[in-house]
This record gives sequence, structure tokens and C-alpha cells, in this order.
Amino acid sequence: MNNILAKQLGDALLARGMMLATAESCTGGGVAQAVTDIAGSSVWFERGFVSYANVAKVEMLGVRQATLDEYGAVSEITVREMVAGALQHSGAHLALAVTGIAGPSGGSAVKPVGTVWFAWAVREGQAQARLHQLSGNRSQIRAQAVQIALQGALEMLNLSPVLA
Repeated sequence: MNNILAKQLGDALLARGMMLATAESCTGGGVAQAVTDIAGSSVWFERGFVSYANVAKVEMLGVRQATLDEYGAVSEITVREMVAGALQHSGAHLALAVTGIAGPSGGSAVKPVGTVWFAWAVREGQAQARLHQLSGNRSQIRAQAVQIALQGALEMLNLSPVLA
């Protein structure tokens, strides 16, 4: 399924003359792997940031330490800062970000295992963020997160005009 979504995303980006950047935490580069599994993706995939540790989110993406201290790595504001940072630190036109708790440990009553935040943004345009509560083991949660990230990017492109 992810190969189909990645191919559809690549075709849509190519048709619009756009490039993608990813900012990933809990997926550990899984979205970047899915898109680079598609031959020719270098035409539409610009770069990926794997920012697993909080210090990487700060250093690579410009997430504010105050955001992490107050809201944690798995929060709407953090994922919004991640996606904005991916655009700011790349030449991409579209970015996606994902941060969550894949388990089996690390969850809490407020943020249980399977809590995953996603964000998508187009340069000079709108951003969207969504929370999903995923289920399954670690690899299942991560695979679902990759699928949701790709699907959301496709949905974001449907809202974005074709570049002339």
C-alpha cells in the first residue's frame, strides 16, 4: 500500500513541479524510505530529516526547546514546528512531519502508545495537523504512520495549485 501511495505522491508532485521534504521522528525515516523506493524519486524528493532525539528536532528543524519543555515531543505544536522547519531548511515546496509513540514503552495515560501527530505544509501556504491514535505493535504503528503521512501529503496536494 505504501508503495502505491508513494508512487501516487511522486506523480502528483512531478505534475506540479514540486519537491517533498520529510521530518520524521517515530517513523525513523520510514516515509523517506517509502518514497525513495520509487525509481526516479530524486526528481521530486528533496531531503528527509530524521530527528528522533529532541536535540535533533531543535538543531535540524528549529523546534523551540521551550515547546518541547512545555508540550513534549509528541504534540501538535511540536509537529507544526517540525513541518515548518523542514520547509525552512530545504528547497522543498511540500513538507510532512510525524512524531509519536510507537511503543512498546514510552506511553502514558495522557499520551498512550499509538499516539501520533502528523503535519503537512506547502511553502507560502497552509499547514494542517492531525492526531491519530494507532493500534498494534511497534512495527504496525510505524507502518500505519507512514501510510497516513503519505496519504495526508496527497490530500494536501489536492488543495495546492499547480505551479506554472
